[in-house]
Amino acid sequence: MAEPNYAVRPLRESDLNEWFRLRKLLWDENEDEDHKAEMLDILGHADSQLVLVADSGNGRLIGFLEASIRPFVEDCVSDHVGYLEGWYVEPDLRRNGIGSELVRFAERWAKQKGCIEMASDAEVGNDSSLAAHTRLGYEETSRLIHLRKDLG
Repeated sequence: MAEPNYAVRPLRESDLNEWFRLRKLLWDENEDEDHKAEMLDILGHADSQLVLVADSGNGRLIGFLEASIRPFVEDCVSDHVGYLEGWYVEPDLRRNGIGSELVRFAERWAKQKGCIEMASDAEVGNDSSLAAHTRLGYEETSRLIHLRKDLG
């Protein structure tokens, strides 16, 4: 298969529908209204939030990344940490460097914002995400399983 033709760039207003489509693929358990509320919150905090897209032209996005600046991240030493909130590349286009380029762009952004660390997470059992992070130089620092009990 030929390598995809794309450009990584910050989100534009004209990308909103495609960003929404890709978000629903990554976080398919979320309701549409939750996605929309989160998107509005991200757009309202451009000083500490970033959305990048991989644009293949003709209005089609083939990937995206959301990053933020967090005041606290488990296992980090600073109080101003760049964070990969989520990133997604269309499955048939993975392993072509698109995700790597999205992450590198986000890392540069975080550094420009004064961050000395970048962090992320992956759910226990999401081996493909863990492998992608590892290939990009991220190190596993800990694992956490959340538990709950209904007291009702």
